[in-house]
Amino acid sequence: MQLQTSVSPAARAARVLLLALAVTGLLFGMWAGLIRIGWGLPTLRPLLPALHGPLMAGGFLGVLIGLERAVGTGQRWAYAGPALVALGVAAALAGLPGGIGPLLMTAGSVVVTLVLVGLVRLQPALFTVTMALGGLAWVIGNALWWLGRPLPVAALWWMGFLVLTIAGERLELSRMLKLSAWSQRSFVGATGLLGIGLVASVFDYAVGMMLSGLALLLIALWLLRYDIARRRIKAGGQARFTALALLAGYGWLGVGGVLMMLHAGVTAGPYYDAALHSVFLGFTFAMIFAHAPIVFPAVLSIPMHYTGRFYIPLVLLQASLLLRVGGDLLGWWDARLWGGMLNVVVILAFLVITVTSLRPRARRASGLSTQPLPR
Repeated sequence: MQLQTSVSPAARAARVLLLALAVTGLLFGMWAGLIRIGWGLPTLRPLLPALHGPLMAGGFLGVLIGLERAVGTGQRWAYAGPALVALGVAAALAGLPGGIGPLLMTAGSVVVTLVLVGLVRLQPALFTVTMALGGLAWVIGNALWWLGRPLPVAALWWMGFLVLTIAGERLELSRMLKLSAWSQRSFVGATGLLGIGLVASVFDYAVGMMLSGLALLLIALWLLRYDIARRRIKAGGQARFTALALLAGYGWLGVGGVLMMLHAGVTAGPYYDAALHSVFLGFTFAMIFAHAPIVFPAVLSIPMHYTGRFYIPLVLLQASLLLRVGGDLLGWWDARLWGGMLNVVVILAFLVITVTSLRPRARRASGLSTQPLPR
């Protein structure tokens, strides 16, 4: 995604508003997560603790991904996707009856998926199909939630949404390596197994979780083997930071897959916490850290100055997750509790560093390049 030079004030205001709503969903989601993990915080809203998963997967990540897709297409109607998801989050927090919140979030995810399907029509390729299937997984996960199915089942589909979206993006960037036919077939096999696991989870949650875990492990191994990140470590600067963040995320994706296989069928408790947050935090937020210096300038049309400060949240994310997951697996309650709190502190530090690295005045003063940043 390139940094656009001619964005109208109305369009920029809409992007900033949607980004602010995504961050709001993140803040509420993290607050809910701290309550669920055991911190005695005020609930703020009666339903807030139960909305931790939907807030993080949809209210933050869904709005953010939907906004990125809308900016990439340049079509006004595409902004309806993240907007509807944000409205759904507000409705769910307000406790509106009749499942209005989940319904609006489902409708928003449908719009985002239609954007992804449009990309397939414009450029039929394995990576666009993978991202479109990720969008479909999000729609199904939201629909299951709306229909009152157990949240752990919906959470597996939300996980599939994020993993397929990111895997598709990385596959696109790996095309310059001229992947062999075998590597492409193995990618299809791993992602196909994930699809089978997700479908199976609707009928037999334990079997679906086990198959999905195996698929996540295979996808992680594929990314570690074939992603361009391994070849970018020696580049230095921002390219090295991005590569290290990606590789760390792939490691956590593999850990999450193994834990899902070992503890297939759990729907709560420390093992469930360890498995899900290895993926949703260790993998997904490592991807966010890696791409933030690229995506945020493109979405806001504001240049960003990369500095070594971005390593601070990246390193602390690994440490806090080791503490949390280790506490989960060893039955060490205090480590689990403080690991969760440090997860929140790390994400807040990342937000501060990202915002303070934006340089809105530098572009007007010095005419900075509008070429896309290295990935």
